[in-house]
Amino acid sequence: MKISQLYTYPIKSLRPTALSETAVTRHGFPYDRKYMLLRVRPDRYEPMQVSKVTAMTLFFTRIIFPDEDESGAGSIVVTFRPPGGQEKQLSVPLQPDVTGLDTVEVTMYRSGLDGYKMQESFNKWFSDCFGYDVVLVHVGNNTRPSLFGEQEIDKPTGSWFSSITSLVPSLAMSKPDYDQLTFTDCASYLVVSQKSLDDVSSRLPDGEEMDITKFRPNVVVDGAESAWEEDLWGAVRLGDAEISLRHNCGRCPSINIDYSTGKPGTGEAGTILKKLQKDRRIDTGSKYSPVFGRYGFLEPKDDAKRVRIGDEVFVTKRNSEPTTWSALPIEKKCQNPR
Repeated sequence: MKISQLYTYPIKSLRPTALSETAVTRHGFPYDRKYMLLRVRPDRYEPMQVSKVTAMTLFFTRIIFPDEDESGAGSIVVTFRPPGGQEKQLSVPLQPDVTGLDTVEVTMYRSGLDGYKMQESFNKWFSDCFGYDVVLVHVGNNTRPSLFGEQEIDKPTGSWFSSITSLVPSLAMSKPDYDQLTFTDCASYLVVSQKSLDDVSSRLPDGEEMDITKFRPNVVVDGAESAWEEDLWGAVRLGDAEISLRHNCGRCPSINIDYSTGKPGTGEAGTILKKLQKDRRIDTGSKYSPVFGRYGFLEPKDDAKRVRIGDEVFVTKRNSEPTTWSALPIEKKCQNPR
């Protein structure tokens, strides 16, 4: 098997930037989900995700890396392409100076961190595009604990919960640095199989193919012998770097979105989630969500190694049965400045 595609998502839930090669780090590919958009509500800032804000698919990203930039700073070029409307572009600093910026707490999947609110010029641009108030935040050097994959800890209930509540925060805070996240949902990496994508495409009418980017992968692996064999992958080596695959990626209605319109899809492509629910509900811990892809973390020894399209992929660990989704039932902020 080989790596066929690589993606990073510099601003969460917007379109990805395709890569030919990249470094691997403990918190994902460089620049992956370091920015995020928040909708301004009367009493809170609400994280924006493509599953709820379908128009986010109309924003394209392109990274200008520091070695490609005359200034040496690098940037993210964001292009808004509304159907039938005028295209607009914005340049966002790749690594902003967050000194003096206000912070706002961002909580995702029961864990949180402080994000740095970018200058008003960026916020206004996005607000004008969406038609309501939005702020752009950067993660800085902060991280949040991953609360997923804790299969040995049952979800607390009743009086037992009250007796251990004081212990749960320490469990989350003690998670190793390589289990810490930025604005990624559940893990630093998402690995998917082209063979399984082909199976998804076979469920669509002749001539239609499923867009792999709707599944938001970081790594696409080509050459698997059969569809869905990745369900049992426990770890893979991508070139010289090894990713420990901890849990399944359960899918939501975001895969039904028509990326050309930024609205829920029509026709067969708009029912792909329902099609997958017929036979891909394989995780008893998330029994209503069809599975496509595996979430993982980089092995610490491989920090800063590089991966490239064409690198060989080997399965270094196979599970005897599919993993079961689980998570610590708390909210806890974690900041690890680096």
